[in-house]
Amino acid sequence: MSQQLRFIHLLYVPTMQCNMQCTYCYLGDSACDSRSPHGYLETLQYAVGKLHAASVVPFNISLHGGEVTTLPPDDFRQLVAYVSEYYDRHRLLLTSHGFRVGRPHIKTNLFGLDRHIDAIERYDVSVSGSIDLPLSMHRQHRVTRGGGDTLDRILCNVRLMERLQNPKKVSATLFAEHIEHMDEIISDIRYLHENTCLDMNQFNFMIGFRDPRSPGLTPMTQEQQLTLFDRMHEAFAGTDLQPGLDGAWFAEFSPAYCTNCDVCGDKFFLLERSGDVYSCVRGQGMPAFCYGNIYTDSVEDILARAHQKILAVHQQAGFDPACAQCGYLHLCKTGCPFVKHVYGESKSYTCLLQQRLYQKMGLEPSPAGYAREYLALVNPALADQYPPAEHADDGYPTLTSLLEADDKLRQVYADDIFVLCIDGVDHSLSSQLRKAFRDVAYLAPPSQVDLYIRCGTLEALADDPVNNALYIQLLSSNTVVYGDDRREKQEHVMTHMIYRSAVLRHPSDREGYHKVPLSPLLRLYYPALPADKPCNIFFTTTALRDYHYAKQRSNGFYHIRAMNLPFQNLEFICVPFQEDSSNE
Repeated sequence: MSQQLRFIHLLYVPTMQCNMQCTYCYLGDSACDSRSPHGYLETLQYAVGKLHAASVVPFNISLHGGEVTTLPPDDFRQLVAYVSEYYDRHRLLLTSHGFRVGRPHIKTNLFGLDRHIDAIERYDVSVSGSIDLPLSMHRQHRVTRGGGDTLDRILCNVRLMERLQNPKKVSATLFAEHIEHMDEIISDIRYLHENTCLDMNQFNFMIGFRDPRSPGLTPMTQEQQLTLFDRMHEAFAGTDLQPGLDGAWFAEFSPAYCTNCDVCGDKFFLLERSGDVYSCVRGQGMPAFCYGNIYTDSVEDILARAHQKILAVHQQAGFDPACAQCGYLHLCKTGCPFVKHVYGESKSYTCLLQQRLYQKMGLEPSPAGYAREYLALVNPALADQYPPAEHADDGYPTLTSLLEADDKLRQVYADDIFVLCIDGVDHSLSSQLRKAFRDVAYLAPPSQVDLYIRCGTLEALADDPVNNALYIQLLSSNTVVYGDDRREKQEHVMTHMIYRSAVLRHPSDREGYHKVPLSPLLRLYYPALPADKPCNIFFTTTALRDYHYAKQRSNGFYHIRAMNLPFQNLEFICVPFQEDSSNE
């Protein structure tokens, strides 16, 4: 395997068979197993081997369906054993790239869980179950193929899980019909939390959407979604379920979820036993979201097709001008491409809910100008309709004109000297004074973070390069008051210098760049950083920094235009590591 690796999240569907027939199932008549020449385990083994040969590594393998518990017990056991062995076999590879090694994980309706409880316990399988709230509507809509009740058996299986030390949680998909019974939903959440082994702080709400394959129930309006959000806060704020309310319950709509991908086709993949590769469980079975077949197509073709198909969906949907004015575009990226495709709309179907959630999380809106940069990536034909951010109408020279007049100052602000690679995704760093948008990244303690420094940067403007150093500053989103004028500023957490000779000792895997692994350094400071609010990390060199401050002292116009920390930076949000990021 080559050193330049790409890490992906892989959902595997060993069977399309299901033992239930929910009235709103997106799979419909497809939820039955067709004959396949490939065994349940065979396809996963083949796919993982082929991916690894192409330097593509699943950092997370989850089992989905259909319903995975319909598998024969021996086949189920072999699958979870394989995933467990996969994590053990690749533990060093995954941890060395900053990923937390997981455990086998299944998404299940819980109806047939008892058939596999021994294997689940033996291989420490984490369980994410589906249940309807209120429970009375579960009896109505989540039924067997013969129309029979499923709730009593599912609750028995929940009780059976009391013996497990494994992580276990449930989620509920809600439609308009469900939230007509809000008091029952609130009561049932309390009942499950107090009377079962389920920690309802780990519970997830899912918002159902209109799907041509499942016309059974009515999607909530965006106003109804806000009503749900507000009622949950009224009922549970200040209770022992406050952590769930502020965290997992609405996590699907937070920036930490898959909605924050520019192009989700670069990271999320669903593999069926037939070898067909789709975007995710939402796109399963839809030609527009099929990327190819692992048996007949090359990995390179599948990855390229995934990228292009998701781009095509975003481009076909267009771009709502209101999104350019929203300020949260950098967080929602206009929402799920699959739902945009089936709705024929350009905005997220949970737009108002996401805005309310971001406000509740204290996430600041980005300045005007991000739309141009976002569209340059996903829909270039529309990018020029939106202006860049810089405007100056006070009569003083702009920062751009000051840079054009000073070659040395241009080196201080150069946009191509630092690249921060986070979990395989590059962020080219520029000064916040020069950005048309806020590029907010999301870090968890296991994230792999590497800084690439263009060769020559550590010599630039340095009279004595031996004494030059990479200069890193880390700022919290917390504010402190300082100085006689009682100004507020972001709290400084860390200043770190790495001298040129130490930087050069690190091996680099990119031609023309030095490499500095930052994960060990950042892990020292995660406890000092607040979660879910933007923090800041700045990069420069001591020589470039010195020139900036000398210029501030000698040029009054530059002093007006610049600030104390104009250096190349990235804003990031600390988020808890989420072991199961699959969508429902």
